[in-house]
Formats: sequence, C-alpha cells, structure tokens
Amino acid sequence: MAIKPAPLLQFTRDDVEVINKSRKYQGFFALDEYQFRHKLYRGGYSKVITREVFERGDAVAILPYDIKADAVVLIEQFRPGALNSHSGPWQLELIAGMFTKGEMPLDVAIREAKEEANLTIAASQVVKVMDYLSSSGGCSECIHLYCANVDSADVAGNYGLASENEDILVHAVSRQTAEILLAQGKITNAATIIALQWLFLNLEKLKASWN
Repeated sequence: MAIKPAPLLQFTRDDVEVINKSRKYQGFFALDEYQFRHKLYRGGYSKVITREVFERGDAVAILPYDIKADAVVLIEQFRPGALNSHSGPWQLELIAGMFTKGEMPLDVAIREAKEEANLTIAASQVVKVMDYLSSSGGCSECIHLYCANVDSADVAGNYGLASENEDILVHAVSRQTAEILLAQGKITNAATIIALQWLFLNLEKLKASWN
C-alpha cells in the first residue's frame, strides 16, 4: 500500500505556544530562554520544551561583483568565533553588518559597503539573493543577502570604524581566484560561501540583467 505524501510546511507560527520568555544574559549579544510547546506531525502537542536562543539580531551581507573585470570584492578581518577554527580567526568574507528595527536591509548593505570597503553602490545596481537563517537550531539571526554591480578598479585598502574595533582589509580578486579559494577551503564564512555559489550558478542571468 502506497504511503500518502505529507504536505510540505503544514505548520505556521500559530502552531507554537510560547509559555514564557526570559532574558538570561545581555552583553554585546543576548541570550533568551524560551518555554514553549508546538504541534506534532502525529497529532496533538509536544510537552513543554525549554531552549536557549542566541539573540544577535538580523544582518545584511553583500557581494560586490565587477562584471567588466569579472572580479569580486571580499574583505578580510578578525573573527573571535573562529578562534578554534583550523583556518584561523582571520576570515575572508562579504561586506556585512547588523541592523535594527526601522532600518531597511538594502540601505544598511549600501552603508556598510561604504564603511568597510569605500564602495559607492547604487540601489539600482543591487539584486536580492535570498534571506536565510544562519543557525535556526539555537540562533535567531536572519541574513539578508545581496549582490551588487561595482567597479573594482581601485578597490584596496584598510577600512572600518575604530569605534566598533573594526580592522578590515579589502581585496578585489578574480572570480576564478574566488572559486579556487572556495575549493581549497580558505573561505569558511557561510554567507560568503552561499553568495559565491549563487554567483557561479546565476552568472549569465546576472550579466544579462545588468548589461
């Protein structure tokens, strides 16, 4: 007897009952404790579950791509979360930044591009890649991912805000070099991996759109 396929994503936020939420830590980031129960696929509700959620806010990340030079702009900076990584705490990444309520993600992406790489980006030259949850098992962060058409001819230098302890080195590398770095495991930041793979898959469509 054939098994009837289950519907995809049949539950919504309305199928979760949050019984209690309390803040356990507040520093540069925050940690909240949730007590909740949710609907089960087999019917009924789960028992009350307690979980901690890392509340770091949402963020934007943008991949600048130069169609004429066939090059991408990446930044290099120190990341404490990678201290125990085999690749070390200096990471090759996208331009990125956090934002708060009332700010538009695209506006923040354009602002961060200027602060972190001295790039002036027009909103008309930006395409949305996707939104994704970075680690939804225990972190609330949503990443808003973009790709922008830029001129990388004079891209280089050391940027970042001293008030935010930023020390950022900017690189313009060929798309082929970016592919090699990715294949060699020298790019380990999730947003950068996703954006570069998206670029490789959508390159011709992107060129047609911007040209």
